[in-house]
Amino acid sequence: MYSILKFWKQIFIILSVAIVCSGCKNAFLPSISYNPWEVIHLPTQAALFDIGFIDNLKHGWIVGSDATLLETTDGGETWQPKTIELEEKTRLTSVSFNGKEGWIVGQPSILLHTNDEGQSWNVVALSSKLPGAPNTITALGLNSAEMTTDVGAIYRTEDGGQNWHAQVEDAVGVVRNIARSPNGKYIAVSAKGNFYSTWAPGQKSWVPHNRQNSRRLENMGFTDNDHLWLLARGGQVRFSNGENPEEWGEAINPDYATSWGLLDLAYRTPDEIWVSGGSGNLLRSTDGGKTWEKDREVENIPENFYNIVFINSETGFILGQRGTLLKYNGSLI
Repeated sequence: MYSILKFWKQIFIILSVAIVCSGCKNAFLPSISYNPWEVIHLPTQAALFDIGFIDNLKHGWIVGSDATLLETTDGGETWQPKTIELEEKTRLTSVSFNGKEGWIVGQPSILLHTNDEGQSWNVVALSSKLPGAPNTITALGLNSAEMTTDVGAIYRTEDGGQNWHAQVEDAVGVVRNIARSPNGKYIAVSAKGNFYSTWAPGQKSWVPHNRQNSRRLENMGFTDNDHLWLLARGGQVRFSNGENPEEWGEAINPDYATSWGLLDLAYRTPDEIWVSGGSGNLLRSTDGGKTWEKDREVENIPENFYNIVFINSETGFILGQRGTLLKYNGSLI
């Protein structure tokens, strides 16, 4: 009798393991066959938040915490620190260029403007009544830019920052992050990740939306075809089924084997997606998110990868903690 019970117990354990494993096809992701990212050594230990290039893609700028401002003139191979008279604890959060004209915003409220590729930066005064602190900036054309704040206010200038016009009647509240599509739409995640809001040019106010399940939202943005993507707690990824921000595909857990949170997502091509996370976590999909693989050669970089930026399909960067910068190098393929 004991041997029979032992036999069935073993069968039950085997079946249980098989069922669990069948639902975890990505439990152990395959490694990519090459690592296209090279580590760029920087003269700073500050957290890096954003990167922007002038049209020739040789001259660029990085902004970060502790008033960090770095300049490159060789396409991002080497970087030199630049000093502007700002408070030491200023967080420079966003940089954007259109031709020789560039903009930088940061916190506490700071707005910088240049017309000569950054040879000189001028501080532009902001109203004390500005809702929140500047968060992102997008250069749109001559003397024209669009700025958001950390409470979701949206402003536009057409005269080099002397006057700003509100694009929404009310702010959305404190945001975790905010993203802009090429055609001017915005999506913002609430500070606690409980809900998200969308806005399109012409709308008077933000439109709130509930999250899809109990997992808090980490980040959201726009896909290559102007649909939406989201990252949620526990390493979950979703893509919208269309332009309707309420319609989403099934949840994807690219990497069951790790509990590191996912922080950002970016498209290199319409089919190739890169997702970054904590402690050197970097994933790639070459089929639009159906299957995934892992870049294990960067796992020895024990830093959070905050932001992935592809200037084009051959030029990309990953920015992270303590002066971490990775540069995409297609020639390594």
